Amino acid sequence: MNEIHILPPERYGYDFIPPEYLPPGKDQYWRRNEQQEKKEGWRRLKPHETEILMRNGNYCPDWGDFFVSDPFEPALIRDSFFFGRIRLGALRDVLLKHHDFCVPAGIRNSRIISCDIGDDTVIQDCSYISHYIIGDTCILSRIDEMQCTNHAKFGNGVIKDGEDEDVRISIDVMNEAGGRPILPFRDMIPADAFLWAGYRDDRAMSSRLAAITQAQYGGYRGSYGTVGSGTVIKSCRIIKDCEIGKGAYIKGANKLKNVSILSSEEECTQIGEGVEMVNGIVGYGSHAFYGSKAVRFVMGRHSNLKYGARLIHSVLGDNSTVSCCEMLNNLVFPVHEQHHNNSFLIASCIQGLSNIAAGATIGSNHNSRANDGEIRAGRGFWPGLSVTLKHSSRFASFVLIAKGDYPYEMNISLPFSLLNNNANLNRLELMPAYFWMYNLYALERNSWKSRMRDRRRVKRQHIEMDYLAPDTAEEIISALTLLETWMRKAGIDPSKNENAFSPSANKKTGGEGRSLAPAESIDMEDPEYEVLSESVSGGDNPIPASGLERHQRGTVILKPRGARAAYLEMLRFYAIKTLAAALDGNSAFSWQGFCDYLEQKYPDSEISEQGRVREWINMGGQIVPAFRVDRLRKDIREGRIERWDEIHAVYGEWQKNYNADRARHAWAVLKLLRGENSISVEAFKRELGIAAEIKNRIVLEVYETRAKDFFDPYRLITYRNREEMDAVVGKPEDNSFVKAAEKEAVEFGEMTGRLVQRLGEGNRA
Repeated sequence: MNEIHILPPERYGYDFIPPEYLPPGKDQYWRRNEQQEKKEGWRRLKPHETEILMRNGNYCPDWGDFFVSDPFEPALIRDSFFFGRIRLGALRDVLLKHHDFCVPAGIRNSRIISCDIGDDTVIQDCSYISHYIIGDTCILSRIDEMQCTNHAKFGNGVIKDGEDEDVRISIDVMNEAGGRPILPFRDMIPADAFLWAGYRDDRAMSSRLAAITQAQYGGYRGSYGTVGSGTVIKSCRIIKDCEIGKGAYIKGANKLKNVSILSSEEECTQIGEGVEMVNGIVGYGSHAFYGSKAVRFVMGRHSNLKYGARLIHSVLGDNSTVSCCEMLNNLVFPVHEQHHNNSFLIASCIQGLSNIAAGATIGSNHNSRANDGEIRAGRGFWPGLSVTLKHSSRFASFVLIAKGDYPYEMNISLPFSLLNNNANLNRLELMPAYFWMYNLYALERNSWKSRMRDRRRVKRQHIEMDYLAPDTAEEIISALTLLETWMRKAGIDPSKNENAFSPSANKKTGGEGRSLAPAESIDMEDPEYEVLSESVSGGDNPIPASGLERHQRGTVILKPRGARAAYLEMLRFYAIKTLAAALDGNSAFSWQGFCDYLEQKYPDSEISEQGRVREWINMGGQIVPAFRVDRLRKDIREGRIERWDEIHAVYGEWQKNYNADRARHAWAVLKLLRGENSISVEAFKRELGIAAEIKNRIVLEVYETRAKDFFDPYRLITYRNREEMDAVVGKPEDNSFVKAAEKEAVEFGEMTGRLVQRLGEGNRA
């Protein structure tokens, strides 16, 4: 039942903090004074200023509690009511213009309760503004209600003094049943959310993270809402318990409640018409427009909600865009695209560089018995049109799912694959390494697009945007084991891979029992070294596979020989280009010094004995050896880390070590491929030549794939002639991505040539 209390009018604007929650020696304004950047310069009104204010239709029950700063022009305040302690900055007869909206500084036709207002700020037609600290040169126009309570949390998942635990706000990511709750806070990034939600069996760490969040963002009552300098808020209905950063632009919002809107002069955040946001964090430089709704959420830097998008119980990573659709109970890593009204993403962990097509229904609990299922998908997850997926399912990195209804749970552990539900044959079909064999354009463009769309000025979240990285390399190695096992069961000897890239008949076996590429150098003129999409010829027939689907119907692998060859080539290219970049980046290394650097052992004996770090964790887009994550978890459990900024500092150290971690991993992969414990300088020089040729082929296939759209006769039928088509869509050679790929290939060729020359000059780098 709603209650209306009757209070004495003389206390209007006072008693913000209940006396029982005031710390000893503190008054009503102690939190306000701590928040206020300006610590002095206010003065009481002069008699003639009070007279002018009253003559202009203003009312205040106690003008003695109305403070101003110089210069002060009282004529700029009209027809307004003031209650409680009011403190104004300088007020001059100037105009403030934002786009085409131009208004004079001052306060008109508004009700202000216990607020600090900065220099030359505009407040007009605001019915109710209570307990806010408003910065300089702000424009607040036509706001129905803007207030802050003494227990405001600004979207942080904490409680204030005297509050019950049941008022704490949590976000149920990844699982509708609420088994992975996290507490949002203003500095949260996807790595934090994954650390918290992804290791729920580590109860001690989860408890410590909750305690750290409460200690850092909870506690005393009495914080005021804030509006940063240069912010514009106009034509809004309800703004309650909000912390709004500098330079934000909020126009026509319906309701903003218990929200931190992070914004700065370099990364301005915008919120538009019809938007409703409750209990969450909006990241720097983000946008929410056109009726979007967000409840219990965290949005990363430069993320967008548009056209009625619904973001509920979810964390959305940096550089992501969600339009029209619904997202419920998700943890989504950076660079995610989902643009269509009829798509749903429910109870999932999507690990970035992803794109969800129209009609996709992913993880809806309507196709399972309970709401406790989950979807896990690695980087580059691309479900196609009208795809339906069932809980619980897991997908490796860069899996493309063809249009269709997938009725059973799946465990797709082979990366870079094309997945198809063949309804005519009633079987699940998987083509491993599909992207490398047939769609390098999409693969390369995804990484390029992710880099081009990264508009973050401050990159607190480290994002790996290269599709070939330690995590995907390890997925490929594991996939090779599965693939070769299935080939042997089908009566195919993987070592006799006639139709794919594998010029030598002398195969060597790696430490994990798989056949690997030969140690001998490869002659690029050898006819056996062909473009894979052309080399996979007849005889590469489908083979049965198991463990991919929770059903007994047929499951087959398409193009197993070509896939194996493609995987081997991907591993080789990953290893060489990573090592080339590491060597080129340090001119002080001799070849022996470089080898010694790559052979350095990690201090942990368990890791050192492995020889190769095999487990890598995608921590919100940042790729990290698992042992580093385990070490952080231990430090949190044992109390050696007490603040989130200390945890973020650890992420920074991880990134500093990443180049070395990645290079050592690439070195181990190259040795595994060659079946050797060491690599000579001459062998490495030959490998550099191989990498340069692979890179050139990638660029050629990027161009040819793009050119198909220009020379397809069916693309031409809507134009009068070729000239009109060129005028509308351009030419393939003029495409910005094609040009970027060509430039990158030239630079890579120059680097490999430079390294070959350097290694050949007496090995004296």
